[in-house]
Amino acid sequence: MENYNDYFRGKTAIVTGAAAGIGLGLIEELLDSGAKKVVLADFNADNLNTHTERLSAKHPGKVKGVLCNVTIEQEVADMIAEAAEFFNGRVDLLINNAGAGFLGCFTEPSAPDAMPGEKTRALAQTNEDWEKGFALNFYGALYGCRAVIPIMRKQGGGQILNIISGIVFSPMAFQSIYSATKAALNGLTLSLRTEYWDDNIKISSATPGTTATDIWGELNMKAPAGAQTPQQSARRILQGAARNQRIIFGDDSDLDGAKHCFHADREKGMDEYLLNVARERRNGSLAF
Repeated sequence: MENYNDYFRGKTAIVTGAAAGIGLGLIEELLDSGAKKVVLADFNADNLNTHTERLSAKHPGKVKGVLCNVTIEQEVADMIAEAAEFFNGRVDLLINNAGAGFLGCFTEPSAPDAMPGEKTRALAQTNEDWEKGFALNFYGALYGCRAVIPIMRKQGGGQILNIISGIVFSPMAFQSIYSATKAALNGLTLSLRTEYWDDNIKISSATPGTTATDIWGELNMKAPAGAQTPQQSARRILQGAARNQRIIFGDDSDLDGAKHCFHADREKGMDEYLLNVARERRNGSLAF
């Protein structure tokens, strides 16, 4: 893999959802790559304190943890302001990583075992569920962009990565909230990419790829066989960031999905694949 170390050397960075999984992997990779200072933003106080203390011991004076619920705009604005102060006014990179999977049925299922996952079995997702999904997976990133772009414009540039998902290109059954919220975030991201291009602000979407993180445990599931580690995902995302790729694909499966999903000649194959996934999930197994 191409060396991206010099790209992040001396830069400041904020990562949301940074106290576990891919967010934590991104922070660790940035510090190991010579980042000047980083801010971990997360709503889990215990994890945040644990990893802030651990990383501060290894990188004295470079790490700050900020408790932040990204679904609340004022908390995001305050977190960005606190980070900017820690960075002496300059924010080079914001990675909007916080998110969740929101597995569930769109309407009441036809059978009690109609989908995998004990926590979500036989539950129809309500408007409240949809609002929670958009608040976390879409508005959290929107609030981050809105707060940091004025700082980046004033300083003459910067970079934003919004973490989407491969499901944007392969929308799967029983994940309608996840599919819709991440697709919306991808649309926002790519629109902003050209809106702020001439302000020297680089804005990209990034899929994490299939990665073994806590998101599977939250759904009472095991990560699929062959899932990569958070560090592997983080390295691929940062590699794409260094190249300013429009969409960064976290693994080759996500790249293949993007190539085929909206290709007219591939419609039949995509329908067959995704229909098989839907039928297996309806029978209670987690298929991909």
